[in-house]
Amino acid sequence: MASVSFDRIVKRYGDNQTIHGISFEINEGEFVALVGPSGCGKSTLLRMVAGLEEINGGEIRVDGRVVNELTPRERNIAMVFQNYALYPHMTVRENMGFSLKLQKAAPRAINEKINWAAGILGLEALLDRLPANLSGGQRQRVAMGRAIVRDSQVFLFDEPLSNLDAQLRVQMRAEIKQLHQSLRNTMIYVTHDQIEAMTMADKVVVMRAGHIEQIGAPLELYDRPVNLFVARFIGSPAINLLAGIVQRSAIGSVLDLGDGTLLPLPAGMPTGLVGKSVTVGIRPEHVDLGDAGGLNAEVVVVEPTGSDTQILTRIGQHKLVLLSRERLAASVGQQLRVRFDPSKLHIFDTDTGQRIAIGA
Repeated sequence: MASVSFDRIVKRYGDNQTIHGISFEINEGEFVALVGPSGCGKSTLLRMVAGLEEINGGEIRVDGRVVNELTPRERNIAMVFQNYALYPHMTVRENMGFSLKLQKAAPRAINEKINWAAGILGLEALLDRLPANLSGGQRQRVAMGRAIVRDSQVFLFDEPLSNLDAQLRVQMRAEIKQLHQSLRNTMIYVTHDQIEAMTMADKVVVMRAGHIEQIGAPLELYDRPVNLFVARFIGSPAINLLAGIVQRSAIGSVLDLGDGTLLPLPAGMPTGLVGKSVTVGIRPEHVDLGDAGGLNAEVVVVEPTGSDTQILTRIGQHKLVLLSRERLAASVGQQLRVRFDPSKLHIFDTDTGQRIAIGA
């Protein structure tokens, strides 16, 4: 195990700067996910750790040692790629042991390592097969096996599940998490899929355009996103966002949506926000149905998934998604009453996108 430290990391391609002075720490044994949209710099950052990309500014330290000028081989880091990167002419056993063979390890030690890794990953019966005779999930397990036999300080995963179908991705998510629980090595996992990041990682780093937007535990990011970008990115179905002007009323602070709809706001709204534009976020699972009170909503789309029902509604000129664990018999055009607990709302400054703290 080893810690990984990023200190003011900069990456440029010619005149184009893609990583802008990023700094954060990964503790020994942590599983950290780098997540964000395509082009945010997460894979570039991972490749800089591996030594596959030059670092143009700042320092990366692994277990306290600066690795900027070290070759990939000198960093004692293992990487699992999106496309598996297996040698097609080698068997599973040969693929898994190839790096140890290059290190001139003893044949007996190589076999012991291969058998140990195969036992962890369920590959014992596949050791004599060629990659062409394996499924996508089996190939990915071989790629992971090749990494873990090396006793590396840090394991890097670059979108390893992107080429798998939905069912297999769920299975492999669980297997990678079990692998981490078994080995307790430091792991850095890059993905654009926030569900993968939320379900697997101890800590999530949300990136955008070469900057870090927020770092925290998965539920911390979900419950208290620091800005509109993180609020939109984390959560499935996506958070509902409604923009309007804060007003005072007989019932307290409300959000005037501009079409006659007034949305109750949490107690403790700063008085200085009256007359200001804010954006309110509400998670779909926090929208409830009721016979009385609340707001009128027209059903636009009903999406039953088996375990729950997602309903897209229209409130005035605004759309609102609700998620119910019940099998609702709603139909398009039906009028519903929706309500929610104001304390569950997330309030953001519409102009800056930053979260607004609400006092008691």
